[in-house]
Amino acid sequence: NSSFIALADEEIDVLVGSREQHQYDFEMTSSLAGFDFSTPYYYGNEAAIYGVSVYSIATREDDVLFSSFVNCIVLATIFAQENGIQMEEHEKMPLSSIFGSNLKWALKDAFAFSGNYDQIYSKHFGSNVTESDKGRNTLNE
Repeated sequence: NSSFIALADEEIDVLVGSREQHQYDFEMTSSLAGFDFSTPYYYGNEAAIYGVSVYSIATREDDVLFSSFVNCIVLATIFAQENGIQMEEHEKMPLSSIFGSNLKWALKDAFAFSGNYDQIYSKHFGSNVTESDKGRNTLNE
């Protein structure tokens, strides 16, 4: 896959919008290093017997700190959704010093740009999507 090659060659830092492919989870060759996959942000609605599509953000596994940061951004959108925090209320997001006190604002700022899980979902799939239309992408309460 040319996208994974671009990620391995450091032409890009993250790969978003591609189906999670765990055959790339481990180093295949010296030119195609292993990758980390974030918490999934989208699940396909196909029948489970055919294998469910899982979409995550891929990063290079040799940059553990950056991979952790990317995963925390995905989790922050889910946290905000579970706690009823909208993008317009981004100041309600807690500061997190998990990446050091000088970056405690980073997850809050990322959320201020993107919003919570439902806001991102609506931006990409339309605001008329019902909870039942979301299928596997409905957050548990």
